[in-house]
Amino acid sequence: MIELPVYDLKGKQVDTFSVNEALLGGEIRPALLKQAYVRSHANRRQGSARTKNRSRVEGSTRKLFKQKGTGNARRGTVRTNVMKGGGVAFAKTRTGEDFRKDMPRKMRRLANRNALLAKAVDQEIKIIDRIDFEAPKTAEFKSLLDKVGIDRSCLVALDSKNVNARRSARNLDGVDTIRWEQLNAFELLNHRYLVIEKANLQAFLDGSHCTGEAKNRSAATKGGR
Repeated sequence: MIELPVYDLKGKQVDTFSVNEALLGGEIRPALLKQAYVRSHANRRQGSARTKNRSRVEGSTRKLFKQKGTGNARRGTVRTNVMKGGGVAFAKTRTGEDFRKDMPRKMRRLANRNALLAKAVDQEIKIIDRIDFEAPKTAEFKSLLDKVGIDRSCLVALDSKNVNARRSARNLDGVDTIRWEQLNAFELLNHRYLVIEKANLQAFLDGSHCTGEAKNRSAATKGGR
């Protein structure tokens, strides 16, 4: 079991939270985490980079001068790739779908939990008993992060209804917010620390978000029928 401290909004430790390594994969699996990270990174590519080949460049198709007798090298149209303003020899035409990678659902979920395990082992999870702000206050949120020892990039996992906390964190450099149900290996590995409410962390470990995904898929299937 890994013991993590639980803080209040004033940065004072009020409790401890026990994390069972077995629920998060038992051990850190670098190969799995890399596969999940590369997949997420590749699937974010737009694939919108485009260059024109000689057939797409505007210009005359007239041969610039005759093939022989001028003493110059043979020359075709002004749209060839050796001419300034001509086409590109190997034009970029790939779309975003060409870069997409797939990964079984069980492996994705295990990678998400394993990334959380890596954070827990390094004591990089900062658990707050309850993140509740009466109004958006960036200074108060910054003070909370300083008191719990956040000195690098930070991912704040919040409930969808916690609007004030999200607005308090969005103006801070190096701080990003995410819904706790959407925690994934890519975002966890991109940030040094994770800040999360005690109840939300417990719900994630219990697999409540997975139940919601199953219900959504079931509803989508019935709707498709």
